[in-house]
Amino acid sequence: MDNLSLFGMFWHAGFVVKFVMLLLLFFSLGSWYIIFNRYMRFKIIRKNTYSFLEAFWDCKSLAEANRTIDQSLDCPEHSIFKSGYNELQKITRSKPHGADDESLAMRMAGVDNLKRCLLKAETMAINELSHNLSFLATTGSATPFIGLFGTVWGIMASFHEIGKSGSASLAVVAPGISEALVATAAGLAVAIPAVIFYNYYSNRVGEMEGEMQSFSADFMNLIERDLISKV
Repeated sequence: MDNLSLFGMFWHAGFVVKFVMLLLLFFSLGSWYIIFNRYMRFKIIRKNTYSFLEAFWDCKSLAEANRTIDQSLDCPEHSIFKSGYNELQKITRSKPHGADDESLAMRMAGVDNLKRCLLKAETMAINELSHNLSFLATTGSATPFIGLFGTVWGIMASFHEIGKSGSASLAVVAPGISEALVATAAGLAVAIPAVIFYNYYSNRVGEMEGEMQSFSADFMNLIERDLISKV
């Protein structure tokens, strides 16, 4: 009976099956670490995003927003604002003295640079939000097959032992096959939560990307409305 416990089946399994189980354990620990890490990260970002947007829209100018908003706020919209504001400052400082018309044309031409700057900030934020999610995708797609490999190998070993012993009774066959089947069950147990949370977090990243694009569009509207005027 002890051999039919999970630990007993693992302990009495062959080397390959043990290796497969340890590999699945690695994938499981890694995926659950990422799941909890992304949960805490998204929770902090949601809170900081709400605080930033509330403070940003209460400011009367971009300069006031840059001066008064907490610089330690960690959220994508704040990173986008800082990147855009710094680029806007560079455009403003490029104004030639005594050449207002030329300056206006240069500033309008600088809109494209500003848009590229915002797009780069968005891309960097999305990459950070998606950090390690590919590991969940790999876990969800690979671990069932890793577990199946362990099962197939274990069953092959069981039949080999049956051939050596010359007995095919259930008492002889059952322990080896049950030990092998545990690998498939373990592979599915690791893959299912990885797939669920990968889809969930991918959707959350997509929602945040939409919010970032909306903020970037609003930011550009403020600038274009004032024709790249002084901040």
